[in-house]
Order: sequence, then structure tokens, then C-alpha cells
Amino acid sequence: MSDQEAPLRNGVEHKIFEVLPFVDDDYGGVIVEMKTPMDTKNFVAALRDSFEQWRLQGKKGVWLNLPLSHVNLVEPAVKEGFRYHHAEPTYLMLVYWIPEAESTIPLNASHRVRVGAVVLNHNKEEKYGSLCGSGIWKIPTGVVDEGEEIFAAAIREVKEETGVRRSIYLNVNQSTINIYNLTFSYIYLQIDTEFLEILAFCQTHESFFAKSDLFFVCLLRPTSFDIQKQDLEIEAAQWMRFEDSASQPITHKNDLFKDIHHICSMKMEKSYSGFSKKPITTFFDDKLGYLYLNKQEDMEQPIS
Repeated sequence: MSDQEAPLRNGVEHKIFEVLPFVDDDYGGVIVEMKTPMDTKNFVAALRDSFEQWRLQGKKGVWLNLPLSHVNLVEPAVKEGFRYHHAEPTYLMLVYWIPEAESTIPLNASHRVRVGAVVLNHNKEEKYGSLCGSGIWKIPTGVVDEGEEIFAAAIREVKEETGVRRSIYLNVNQSTINIYNLTFSYIYLQIDTEFLEILAFCQTHESFFAKSDLFFVCLLRPTSFDIQKQDLEIEAAQWMRFEDSASQPITHKNDLFKDIHHICSMKMEKSYSGFSKKPITTFFDDKLGYLYLNKQEDMEQPIS
């Protein structure tokens, strides 16, 4: 019998399936993780055998995880009907839907999550910065990293953006803004902060490679303020009043900037309540998470 011939059992041919390595997912599908090298011809043959067996088993979605070392299998997988789902630095994920019915495979992540950090000290001073080369003063902002909490991202962004060079810090009397300018000077700063609450958040669409955007405005207070100035190319350092920042043309033209200023004013007047964090455990795996709510003390009351 040649290698291509199927073995006989009781006089009947029985095909030997060469199934790709997989594990079942939680939704009636399979996850294929390619770990050993395979040429394209053997891969396609094993993939077709796998499809045949998965159909008999009633499987639905197929997730094909191809690490960088298996890039040679991307083209044959696509030719067999797979489509791209998402990519990470070390792998490409492709998907295939077996049933005739409409696919229920979820789309890739639809949102990017960002934070903006408003830092107020005991003198009601607020920290702002300037977009490089634009002359527009803004609060520190940035993208939340994978696995990072919203409040932790806000703290990190303040430290990162106040640790970069080309910075100016400002302060005037009892109602001023602490501000850094990314255009004119070099100052090295390290500011540690404590998260207080989420003041507000907004959602926009088609913001970044057609993805939607969630932007959380966070309130923090400084716990340290240690400035180490570098004398390289320093042009100016000055104090700026809160009113001067609020009167920027961009503040009046942009609804988000205008509303953030308004919220901060109400917060300083103690007429606005944001959302503080409360640690919780998740339902499925008891992992630590955080619930954000604006009347945490009421949570201690029994449910009626």
C-alpha cells in the first residue's frame, strides 16, 4: 500500500486524519496554535483534513494563531478561506467560520481607550501643556496600555509628560495653572500624583484607523513636585493664570476643552462630583477590576 492509499478496515477504506494542533474554545469553536514548522503543502493538506473532522464534530469558528516564524502559512490560509482578525507584535490571528449560518465570530477590538489628566494641588493650581509646535496648551493625555487600569494610565501619563524635556511650569497666586510647554524649553520634571476620580468621559468614532475612541478625563492631585532643570536651550519659564489658559481661542472653539474647563471650575467650587474607583472581583475568574461610581459612601448601605 502506498503512502497515499487509505488503510482498509473490514474491507472498507478508512481515512487517517492529520489534524492540526488545536484546543476547544468556549463557544463551540477551536483555536489552532502553530508551534512547529510546517511547509505549505503539508499545512494545506492537514488544514483540509482538520476542516473535515471539525465539520463532523459540529465545530463553528476556527481561530488560527500564526506566530512570526510561520509567516509562510499566511497566504495558503487566506486562499483556503481564512480572513485576518487582528495582529500583535508576535503573531497574526486569522479566523474561519464553518457553518452555513451567519458568522458570530466577534470583530476585533472596536475602541481605543485614552486618558486625560487634570492635576490640581491644594492651591487650586491646574497643570496644562502645549502641543509641540502648535502653541495650544493642553492637559497630559495618552493611550491606556494593554492590561493597564484607567487610573494607573492617568498617573503614568502625568509622570511621563512631566518628565520629558522642553517643559515649562507655571504658578500664580491662588488661582493659577501649572503648565508645561513642549515648544520652547528643556526642563526635566518628576511629578508623582494620586488619582482622585474620573470627571467625565466622551466617545468619538473613526478616530484612529477607523476605530472608535473612549476618552476619560481624570482628576489627580500631586504628591510630589521635584523639578530638576537642565540648562540646555532653556528659553523661558513663566507663571500663567488659570483665566489666561481658559481664555485660549482653542478653548472657546473646541467643545471638549471648553467643557473640561467648566467641569474643573465646578469641581473647585465643590459643585461637581466625579467617579471614584472601587476595587471589585470579576464574575468569571475572580480577577481584580475596578468599578467607578460617584457616591461610594452610599454603597455601604444595605439593599432595600
